[in-house]
Amino acid sequence: MKGEDATIEELEAEFEELQLPGFSFGDAWVLGQDLVAEGLQASLPIAVDVTLSDQVLFHAGLPGSSPDNDRWIARKARVAQRFHRSSLYIAALLRRSGKSIEEQYGIPEAEYAPYGGAVAIRVRGVGVVGTVTVSGLADQEDHRMAAGALRRHLARGVLHA
Repeated sequence: MKGEDATIEELEAEFEELQLPGFSFGDAWVLGQDLVAEGLQASLPIAVDVTLSDQVLFHAGLPGSSPDNDRWIARKARVAQRFHRSSLYIAALLRRSGKSIEEQYGIPEAEYAPYGGAVAIRVRGVGVVGTVTVSGLADQEDHRMAAGALRRHLARGVLHA
């Protein structure tokens, strides 16, 4: 998926790959810190957010981000929460259908942003328990950052209390 638009098939495979054995408040902190470190190292003007259920457990804005990024985070995360898929996956489905999110699902785009950046946090045997969201870059890059942080977290294999 590097450098080009992700396909629906690639996003489906990623969804299957990114299943965690569990997810806790501590995991949210580690995941958020990972994204902040990546953003600071590359001087990216991003905001990041990690939720568990409907509770925000981690939220940070880096230099160059703005309140608009917080609004984008909320709208993209609503898509991942509602559909239990990444917001980029829903965007790809909508592109394929040629319809807006309002036309396809009857929900307002003012509240739901079908653009990349929100990835569902999925626990094996449980389902979707939250979201990790990045805002501030192009939507494909926002998605790559969020999914990459989950991938690294899964690879570490360490869960936190």
